[in-house]
Amino acid sequence: GATLFHTAGVIHPKGRVAQFYAVNERGTHNILDAASKAKVRRFIHVSSNSPFGTNARAESFAADAPFKPYMHYGRSKRRGEELVLQAHAAGEVDAVIVRPPWFYGPNQPPRQTQFFRMIRDGKMPKIGGGTNRRSMAYTENIAQGMFLAERVPEASGRAYWIADRQPYEMREIVTTVQDVLEELGFEVRRKSLAVPGIVSEMAMFADHMLQGVGLYHQKIHVLGELNKNIACDITAAVDELGYDPKVELREGMRRSVRWLMDRQLFG
Repeated sequence: GATLFHTAGVIHPKGRVAQFYAVNERGTHNILDAASKAKVRRFIHVSSNSPFGTNARAESFAADAPFKPYMHYGRSKRRGEELVLQAHAAGEVDAVIVRPPWFYGPNQPPRQTQFFRMIRDGKMPKIGGGTNRRSMAYTENIAQGMFLAERVPEASGRAYWIADRQPYEMREIVTTVQDVLEELGFEVRRKSLAVPGIVSEMAMFADHMLQGVGLYHQKIHVLGELNKNIACDITAAVDELGYDPKVELREGMRRSVRWLMDRQLFG
């Protein structure tokens, strides 16, 4: 009769792509098996944007977008989703999938803090003008979407994008962080490293080659994504779940930096 929120996953493994499948695929299989045996009432599975790849400038992923995985992380998360849907179809669990994109907020991982430092120090590259669109999800918005997925009976067997209300251009994300850091008393170098888009494409190619032999390098992978459009449409979550994201980019980034400051993790 309980609800299980399956949030465990590997996004950036330490060196080997095999870790993606060990956790995101086989780990999900193990959790589903345990949930079925325990007669869990509803299984909320946290997925990602990576099973759907990237989109064209004017597009956003709908709830029923086709799979087009981005490298091994995307493939492992796709397999996780497929396992969840198979278990649901077999009557083993009552499942709902939520798909947050790039997340931010208090309790953020160290890589997000490094992102802030690079922006503060003027070391964040601006790839191809920074006009590519990225959906982001503040952590409290994600939590709201997850609890709604747990409570709404009609969500059974469905998948939803859970993100901030609108995608942001990459340059807007960087500028917002700069503004928030200055507002909170930090000295910010407003210069960005202007980098042509071809550099990101070269990094993506290198990433493909490394992952092709089972290796993973986080900085190369992230650089390869920096010029990509990864935007999603939350309409289905709004209409069917009653999802109403309360926190947008500026306030979310402000809370993120204050959380770091309170814990002396950023200075």
